[in-house]
This record gives sequence, C-alpha cells and structure tokens, in this order.
Amino acid sequence: MLEYDEKRNYARMDTNCEMTYKFPQSDRINDAKCINLSGAGLLFSAAEALEPGNALEVCIKPGNNITPPMTAFIEILRCSPCSNATYEVAAAIKGIKAG
Repeated sequence: MLEYDEKRNYARMDTNCEMTYKFPQSDRINDAKCINLSGAGLLFSAAEALEPGNALEVCIKPGNNITPPMTAFIEILRCSPCSNATYEVAAAIKGIKAG
C-alpha cells in the first residue's frame, strides 16, 4: 500500500501538461500549464493573475494519446505570483463536463 502523509482527501498527481482555460461568458481561450491534479482540485501556471472566487472552464490535455482531455469547471482558490512572470493558481474542481 502506498504511503500518503499529506492531510488531504485526495493524493496529488504531478501532470506537467498543457491546458486551456476560459471564463464562462467569454470565447477567449487562454493557454496554461497544469502542474498537478487531484480528485478535488488542480494547480496550474498562468500568464495572468486570476481573482479568487472566479469560475473558469478548463481543458487539461495529457501528453499522451491514450488519455483523453478532461474538461472541468473550477473555482479559483488562490493566485500567487512566481519569479518567472507567471502566476501559480490553485483551484477546486466543481464539476466535470461529460462527453
């Protein structure tokens, strides 16, 4: 059995894959990088600061042809500036888009 020391409901899985996001009422699609993913949330890197509480639609694109992309609805929990002119964004998954 795997050891799991963090006090979380779901283990995090490092993904390091491409993703896109957009605001619900917008057609503008933004590129980002998914850092890690769990059963309840994700951490990603974005070129712009995103306000906590905002809702987004994301599409996570795994780096292989076996796993299909995942489209989900998320809520931004926090956004922190990084040293490389990007922002680290933590978000809760609120729903998965079927199909």
